[in-house]
Formats: sequence, C-alpha cells, structure tokens
Amino acid sequence: MFRDESEFVRWLQARAPRGNSHLKLGIGDDAALVEVRRGHELILTTDMSIEEVHFSPRLHSPRSVGHRALARSLSDIAAMGGTPRYALVSLALSRSAKRAWVNAFYEGLLALAQAFKVSLIGGDTAAVSGSTLIDVLVAGEILRGRALRRSSARPGELLYVSGRLGWSALGLRLLESQPRERASGKLARVRTQGASRMPWAEPACAPEAIQAHLYPQPQCALGRYLAVRRLATAMIDLSDGLSTDLNRLCEASGVGARVWPERLPQPYLEDPHDSLQLALHGGEDYQLLFTVDPRQASRLPARFRRIPLHHIGEITRAKKVVLRQATGREKTLRPQGYDHFRRFKVSW
Repeated sequence: MFRDESEFVRWLQARAPRGNSHLKLGIGDDAALVEVRRGHELILTTDMSIEEVHFSPRLHSPRSVGHRALARSLSDIAAMGGTPRYALVSLALSRSAKRAWVNAFYEGLLALAQAFKVSLIGGDTAAVSGSTLIDVLVAGEILRGRALRRSSARPGELLYVSGRLGWSALGLRLLESQPRERASGKLARVRTQGASRMPWAEPACAPEAIQAHLYPQPQCALGRYLAVRRLATAMIDLSDGLSTDLNRLCEASGVGARVWPERLPQPYLEDPHDSLQLALHGGEDYQLLFTVDPRQASRLPARFRRIPLHHIGEITRAKKVVLRQATGREKTLRPQGYDHFRRFKVSW
C-alpha cells in the first residue's frame, strides 16, 4: 500500500490543498495550527465510522465511505448552526485494504470537504489486523452566543423538520435487496434502521433513495440561516432516526412533543404503514429537526434553497413524545432508531 507513514503523509499533503487564510500550519508537523476569528466560538465534534457497523464493503464503495464519514461530523456542526472549517481524519486501515481503496476513500471525503470549504489539516493513520475504523474530527465556528442547542426547546413552540425522512433507510434496504448482496451471506449491521422487508417491485423513488443513503447532504447552510436569523430555538440533526433524536431533544430540554404523522415527509411506498415506519425510525437522513417560537413562524420560509421545511408537530409540557392520529388518539412514540448500546446490548 504505502512503504511507510512518511510516504502516506506526502501523498495526503498533495491531495489536501490549504486554501484557508486562517490555517497557519497544516499536514506534516506534530499538530495543526489555526486562527480562531475574533468574536467567534469554536465548535468541535467527532464521529467514528466502523466497518460492518456504519458501512460494509459489500454495499458501500470507498468513495461513499469517505463521503459519509465526513458528512456525519458536518451534520453535527449544522445542528449547532455553525460553519465547518477544518477536519482531522484518523484512519485505522485493515491490512487487507488496497491503495486503490484508500485513494477512492479520500476522493470521496475531499470532494465533500471542497463543497463545504473545509480544509483537511491532519489526523493519524495505522494498520490493524481487524476491520477498518475511521474517526473524523471537524472544527467549526459560530458567532459568540449564537450556537443552537438541543436543550432549549420550550412548551408551545412549533416543531419542524427539513427535507425528507426515511429515504436513506429505504436506500439501504434497496441495496441490501439486490440479488448479489443476498447471495453474499451475512450483511453488515449498518446503523440505518427501518422496516425489515423490501417489496419485490422497486419504488419509483429508488434512485433518489439510494443516492440519499450513499451520499447524504448535511444541511450546514440551513443551520447557519436558522441561527443567524434567530429563527430556531433548539435543534438536533437526524442521524439515528426521528423517534430517537426527537426523544433526545425533548429529554435534554425537559419537555415533550406531539407529532402529526400525516405531516411527515415520507417515502413513496405502496404500504402507508411501511412508509411511516421508515420516516419515524430510519436513520442517516442528516436533516435538521428544530423548534420555532410561534411568534416567529411567519418569518420561516416554506423552502430554503429548494429544501422544504415541514411543520410536523409541537412541543408540550408533558415529558413524553406522542403521535397524534387524525382521530385524536395519541400513541407514545418510543425511540426505535439506531442506538449502539441498545442494539449490541452493552451494559456497563
């Protein structure tokens, strides 16, 4: 693959242009050196991507793996209303990985970094006997005092979601349903969740759903817009599914929520129940879930740069999350999206 670490560093330096006036020292030294702009706060986040947990070589190309690894952390910055600036990538590569895999991985990651004007400034690399593990740290910035949190929702506020829900989960299901994948035996326990079966007839939205899963688009511009305009009061990104992430927001804020299922932007499937389950519990959509003061709702556009903003519910005083049916009947919405500890029955 590479003769030594120095060769890898030189190879990466040639592919990671600086292009940022606030970057004083990048790849090649013991650490990177950046300048924090006056009047701004630093946002730091990190996300791991683990082979056979977050991605599978049978389902995801290395370019997609690189894109998705960075997208996860960019979405966290979006949820705070910030602007991503720098990325550090630590890569524990399986000894079976080929140089072509590494090259395509960084092509996918750097293409997304370029689209969001993010500079790759360093990281670490290692060869391991087991599966590949990726850790991406992203540093972003936001004007002092403007960061949005998941802990500031209040009763009476309106609940919104951007884009579409359940499409990534549907895309994963479509990938898994391909005959060559079924014949390959055990599939990856990737973290996107959804209903367990795929109808034989592919839905018309299949290409869009597969694209949504393989190349998700973090909503950084929308996050900044909501923070700068002071439109959102609390926000979280949808990485583990609406049912799980909404419960997290409500728990952090000490509130509850009421959701109207007919307003959820669901996939287009013949089975309405199946569509709803994907929208409620499917993960890795990387859309934004946020709350708005009713007095500010008229200032919120129906769309932001072609991304629809859906009013799906309201925040309540009762410390529980419920689905309110058209009949008026309410049903508790329990978190059924992805949770590493619950899925693998971790107990410490």
